[in-house]
Amino acid sequence: MKNIFKKMILAVMTAALVFAAVPATSAFAQGENPPTTNGEVSNEKLEKAWARQLKLYNNLGKGFEDIDAQIAKFQKRIDKAAENGKDVTALQAALDAFEAALKSSKPVYDSLEAIVNAHNGFDADGKVADAAQAKSTVQALGAKLKEVKSSMDGTGKALREAFKAFREANKPPKSDS
Repeated sequence: MKNIFKKMILAVMTAALVFAAVPATSAFAQGENPPTTNGEVSNEKLEKAWARQLKLYNNLGKGFEDIDAQIAKFQKRIDKAAENGKDVTALQAALDAFEAALKSSKPVYDSLEAIVNAHNGFDADGKVADAAQAKSTVQALGAKLKEVKSSMDGTGKALREAFKAFREANKPPKSDS
């Protein structure tokens, strides 16, 4: 009796495992021929990409606004530290590299203005008017933004890191109170 009961439990458990592994319904959502996009991008995605790129363009513009004043501000801080006897060679090198990168990137940034002002494929509100033109505009602006980024070559981040390292190395000693 025990042996029959064990076999029956084993058979029921096996059947339960088989039914659990097989889905109850079939997935035929796409049909026989799934749709192809042929590289098409929805208008909504184009509009989001355009808005994101415009934001980057505007933020870059703030950085390029008064390059000489920014460089002078950094140079003043470095000169003051040097007057106080601090080693500023790493800071000066980072600032020089940043300044050179900014000046070489400025013409590339200036070329972005033509693309933004023309906004081919987009209306004044940033909505897609012609999807093909909008896609090429987004691609062209994206390529120029990448060009600006590569011409900066991480010098802004290197300058921030150099100032951070300088501050860490020159922390005033803690006083025991």
